[in-house]
Amino acid sequence: MNALTLPDIAAQASRQALPLDWVGMCGIALPILIDGQRLSAKADAGVSLDDGEARGIHMSRLYLALEMLESQDLQPALLRQVLQRFLDSHEGLSSSAYLRIHTDLLLKRPALVSPLAGWKSYPVSIEARLEKQMFHVELKIDVTYSSTCPCSAALARQLIQQQFIDDFANTTLQHEDVLAWLGSAKGIIATPHSQRSTAQLLVALQAGQPTLPLTELIDHAEAALGTAVQTAVKRADEQAFALANGQNLMFCEDAARRLNLALQRSIAVQAFHVKVIHAESLHAHDAVAETRWTRATA
Repeated sequence: MNALTLPDIAAQASRQALPLDWVGMCGIALPILIDGQRLSAKADAGVSLDDGEARGIHMSRLYLALEMLESQDLQPALLRQVLQRFLDSHEGLSSSAYLRIHTDLLLKRPALVSPLAGWKSYPVSIEARLEKQMFHVELKIDVTYSSTCPCSAALARQLIQQQFIDDFANTTLQHEDVLAWLGSAKGIIATPHSQRSTAQLLVALQAGQPTLPLTELIDHAEAALGTAVQTAVKRADEQAFALANGQNLMFCEDAARRLNLALQRSIAVQAFHVKVIHAESLHAHDAVAETRWTRATA
């Protein structure tokens, strides 16, 4: 019995001649290495289908090319090699290749005061494109922090002042009495509202950038905000966190401006789009601010 040749339907002519911008697969499970850390990731891989007469692409070739990511540290050069393999395996069909990788970067973060430390998860996406031999890399990072409302803080201070007037009107003040009052429930009759907030960073890297500066960008963002959410804490850390919130009162507009200035200082960055979301504890809706920046060309 003669062996039959397996049909290649993708090689057949399309019934409707029309090029396509992106054809591929989404949600491919694979392990990756970032700074030596093995992470579980999902990848979206695709190419353009420039030949409108072609029925389709060879998706298995894209899938197999992703094996390059399993054993090498993820860097721009490796991403470009994978994209080039996408194109080499689709010669005559495609001129553009795309790869998006979604994962959670784990960073061990120290407590503010005590010797404790714990792991924090940062959702990140890495998008690489090779279009007509022009290579681009963009990073998307979510950074979570605490934000305390300046308006709410001012209103709380006013209520505390009024309570102090009510309690000590026509009274000769003694140091011990004031100290005791400040340590009582009356001394903090009102508190400003704080909320867990998120900064979404979308960063385009400079051409020729040799590394993926994920940790660097996270560090810049958290330092600028001053109130990154914590992991393992003792009471001393919780007190230090309360102090940091009180010294870093911010509206969403303040947070966006801080991040803009901080990211501009990174030499790895060509452009960025920042979106901050304050999940209000006062309102049922969120407060949002966005800012963009592009490095001036020489």
